[in-house]
Amino acid sequence: MSPARSDPRTACHVVAVPYPGRGHINPMMNLCKLLTNSKPHLLVTFVITEEWLGFIGSEDKPPSIRFATIPNVLPSELARAADMTSFLEATQTKMEEPFERLLDRLDAPVNIIIADTFLNWAVDVGNRRNIPVASLWPMSASVFSIFYHFDLLADNGHFPFELSERGEERVDYIPGIASIRLADLPSIAHLKDQRLLTLVLGVFRNISKAKYILFTSIFELEHHVINALNSKISSPIYPIGPVIPYFNLGTPKSHSTNINDDDPHCFEWLNSKPPSSVLYVSLGSFLSVSSAQMDEIARGLRDSGVTFLWVARGESTKLQEKCGDGEKVVPWCDQLKVLCHSSVGGFWTHCGWSSTLEGIYAGVPMITLPILADQTTTSKFVVEDWKIGWGAKRGVRGGDLLRSGEISEMVRRFMDLENIERKEMTRRAGELQVVAGGAILDGGSSKMNLDSFLDDITRF
Repeated sequence: MSPARSDPRTACHVVAVPYPGRGHINPMMNLCKLLTNSKPHLLVTFVITEEWLGFIGSEDKPPSIRFATIPNVLPSELARAADMTSFLEATQTKMEEPFERLLDRLDAPVNIIIADTFLNWAVDVGNRRNIPVASLWPMSASVFSIFYHFDLLADNGHFPFELSERGEERVDYIPGIASIRLADLPSIAHLKDQRLLTLVLGVFRNISKAKYILFTSIFELEHHVINALNSKISSPIYPIGPVIPYFNLGTPKSHSTNINDDDPHCFEWLNSKPPSSVLYVSLGSFLSVSSAQMDEIARGLRDSGVTFLWVARGESTKLQEKCGDGEKVVPWCDQLKVLCHSSVGGFWTHCGWSSTLEGIYAGVPMITLPILADQTTTSKFVVEDWKIGWGAKRGVRGGDLLRSGEISEMVRRFMDLENIERKEMTRRAGELQVVAGGAILDGGSSKMNLDSFLDDITRF
């Protein structure tokens, strides 16, 4: 932690503690940046594991946000990828004690703790110390409602179930969700080993004790669900999304043709392409598809004749060789800036919640290929409810690969700007882009919710 002591003008000292995973750390950091942008004298102590300090310690952040570390919960992120159940269990049992010791060492009184909902012990810590806790939910409000009301599935004879036999059955009794197939519930509900599901459901036992609940979603996007939850949960619920780094962008997509970045080659390449001609492909930063499926995707993209930019982490060199020199495969890029570039006309995504919100903010239609957890449910919203995308594996049986021929044909149709289905998806994506952009403006729902939350916490 920075040795600098807190500024006497500090309006409030926030301790933020995310679950140690990229899809949780990013929205927590973006929230902290939004808070300090609005209140420059806010002091934020951002608590991460030692391993994550190595990953993000050099990233840009305001001087009012400082890092503090606690020990790793498991030896490495590889252990997390290999056994999610053990990793989640470790976050429940090994983080609380070092976090409390850290609180005792801080150089300024703590006014509020913002903790990832998956770290439910933080509510107990706050209550013991008379510190209010805000619980940050980094997925959709709909997935929150599914887990919060999960007992309804058992009460109605829909859990447990065999996905291959009953996946097409629909339920319509989850508050705020009109209708959903069993197959589209978060994938951990489908696993034969129920330990991970039990751990996830357990994080909700303290939710009623949180002083505030923060959703990274947008009220207009999920208003039925948020209204239903408001009627059942006494704590104030603040939808403040999209909690993505839009504050780092220059001009919105509708006016932008030339965005600079730390990776000039990527953006020089994009600048050379016609409007809406590039398919951006990113299947997540943690879990990924099988090697065999990755090879099929590479062949299908190459054979489609569509221009694409593929972010593929450590596999970028190998995949670049498979795809040929005409297209671009990179290990990393600034995703939101890429999506907002005028040459990008589509997004093939794994449906992580933050990535989905970035696609909505950028106004691009999506191809969905969910891998795990809430991604299956988010894919349902993209394809069925919002009608801004196609499911890549619709019609493909659960264990079967999506073959290169199917991929090339789908991608060609998806990126055909004259395709009627494509035009309708683009229109709908544009409508949701307006919703997302309006929510963060003065007078917008998310901006007003963020301001209300800030007013509350700075009164302490």
